[in-house]
Amino acid sequence: MKLATLKDSTRDGRLVVVSRDLTRCSEVGHIARTLQAALDDWAHVAPRLERVAEGLETGSQPTVRFHEHHAASPLPRAYQWADGSAYVNHVELVRKARNAEMPESFWSDPLMYQGGSDSFLGPREPILAADEAFGIDMEGEVAVVVDDVPMGASVEEARAAIKLVMLVNDVSLRGLIPGELAKGFGFFQSKPSSAFSPVAVTPDELGEAWDGGKLHLPLLVSLNGKPFGRADAGVDMTFDFGQLVAHAAKTRPLVAGSIIGSGTVSNKLDGGPGKPVSEGGAGYSCIAEIRTIETIATGAPKTPFLKFGDTVRIEMKDKAGHSIFGAIEQTVQRAEKG
Repeated sequence: MKLATLKDSTRDGRLVVVSRDLTRCSEVGHIARTLQAALDDWAHVAPRLERVAEGLETGSQPTVRFHEHHAASPLPRAYQWADGSAYVNHVELVRKARNAEMPESFWSDPLMYQGGSDSFLGPREPILAADEAFGIDMEGEVAVVVDDVPMGASVEEARAAIKLVMLVNDVSLRGLIPGELAKGFGFFQSKPSSAFSPVAVTPDELGEAWDGGKLHLPLLVSLNGKPFGRADAGVDMTFDFGQLVAHAAKTRPLVAGSIIGSGTVSNKLDGGPGKPVSEGGAGYSCIAEIRTIETIATGAPKTPFLKFGDTVRIEMKDKAGHSIFGAIEQTVQRAEKG
């Protein structure tokens, strides 16, 4: 089942069920007005939404054309957005570039930060920034949406709570991060609004690519129409989503609709840093990683961060080449004052 939120005059939009080929959708306001409302009563609502999804595929359900440009993020705002760093290879490279040792605990205890969840960007809305000097960067990730998760849940209980999967562009302002982290209190200004894919899908929709905790497909990241990253989201993922969700719930319950991110998808190559797509590698899901590798190799980065006018596209396709979640496609624009 594929679900999306269409923009309307309200903050939270209206929920629709989307066809597998992402061309048609059905209004389901009589079942649940919003995706959050559906998640709040998932056990009762999900079977009814599934029947609509079946009707979409058989032609027995009234439909309208689905346009990804009309979609908000599946959850335009959420009660919780916690982003992990499951690809420890990425963390190791970033720390190595600044000559910082990585604690051994990073391989056994996930990193996670609490992001701002009050306003997510739609998948085709621009990335706004006041200054290119902020070091504007994309971060291609996978995320899951959970049902209620009790405090202290086991990894198995956490995996069972995963109800939806989607993609993320976790925008980062790299130039602001060092100063914020130096204060010892974490990210805030350096992490503006994230964007999520046009649709969120139930795990069963992913078939054998979903093993209960990892999504084994390449994350396709393009910059200005050219391939930038093709890293497989199921490879080099040190912590699966069950482990990340359980980590987030260690000292607090998670409410239905909480979003947990994977962190930047990153692959190694022959045990070492990855290579650009143009050189036969899997590329990168953020600019910071290639800059890190350039710094390690030559002493200085050469790839610039995003500039005004640059366009980022993040997508994932099944083995037949069909888009699963629709595409996040965003252009960087200067934020107007006032």
